[in-house]
Amino acid sequence: MSAPTPATAAGAVEVVTLTAAPSLDRTVEVGGPLRRGAVQRATGSVVEPGGKGVNVARVLAAAGRGVVAVLPADAGDPLLAALADAGLPARPTPAGGPVRTNTAVTEPDGTTTKVNEAGPELTAARGAALREAVLDAAEGSRWAVLSGSLPPGAPASLYADLVAPLRARGCAVAVDTSGPALAALLGPGADPATAPDVVKPNGEELGELVGEDGDALEADPRSAARAARALVARGVGAVLVTLGARGAVLVTAEGAWSALPPPVTPRSTVGAGDSALAGYVLADLRGLGAAERLRLAVAHGSAAAALPGSALPRPEQVRADLVEVAPLDLEPLHLDPVPAGPS
Repeated sequence: MSAPTPATAAGAVEVVTLTAAPSLDRTVEVGGPLRRGAVQRATGSVVEPGGKGVNVARVLAAAGRGVVAVLPADAGDPLLAALADAGLPARPTPAGGPVRTNTAVTEPDGTTTKVNEAGPELTAARGAALREAVLDAAEGSRWAVLSGSLPPGAPASLYADLVAPLRARGCAVAVDTSGPALAALLGPGADPATAPDVVKPNGEELGELVGEDGDALEADPRSAARAARALVARGVGAVLVTLGARGAVLVTAEGAWSALPPPVTPRSTVGAGDSALAGYVLADLRGLGAAERLRLAVAHGSAAAALPGSALPRPEQVRADLVEVAPLDLEPLHLDPVPAGPS
């Protein structure tokens, strides 16, 4: 394991992020609709450090919060140089090969086409080192954010297995993932102890978890909120469902809220969901209530969508005052009491 960064050693880290499959993100802008099989000229391109947890960390760092990004990357990997250039503290662990490169092609209307590489395999030994680094970095932190897809070889339970030990270190846990990793966390038969404090699915991912049509949930915030309550019933503290241009909903045991973003001209969806989760965590660090956490989440997500390529929002680009938040009047949620332990 690498030595702690100065911020970590000083005890200033408020948030630790885990990106199990980090990347160098190359974003290419084209001047018109993407045409399959055709030759098109790029109007711009940029390469930046990426991966969902890295994106969350970058937004939080830009807002002045103490954050460290944990990720697998070998010494000398270009990703580490890119993180250093961005001023983002990192704790790298052995990767066993070059970090993958992901390519996104963005059209003028914001439509984004992504081609993601697989990246190096996470062997059992590398996985153990990654877990140790996360738990070590989390000592004294207020939040741990586990984000993104899993690399080849990683167990589906990688994130789920970290929830309880992170909580034991005093961290609230947020998770943004999909597929088998999300199913291991909250799918049928999942251990209630793996339920995080916050989970951030989109409509499609929420539909997979609750057995409903993801497109229908994406189109109807009230239906998305009702579906999200199934996850609260499974023990999740808060469910932040991002709905693209329709904003987002937030559901907790205490209530449900919807939020509409301000009108923006979308330029790229890269990092919008990550920015929303960062906004939620940032609002919690400021001590704000549920409705304001949703407001800041949607403000960050819409600000990211208005930026080109993989650019992420800085505080001066976030307009929380333009986000419309309203409570949703749903039937009361009755949670089963937690069984008492043995006497």
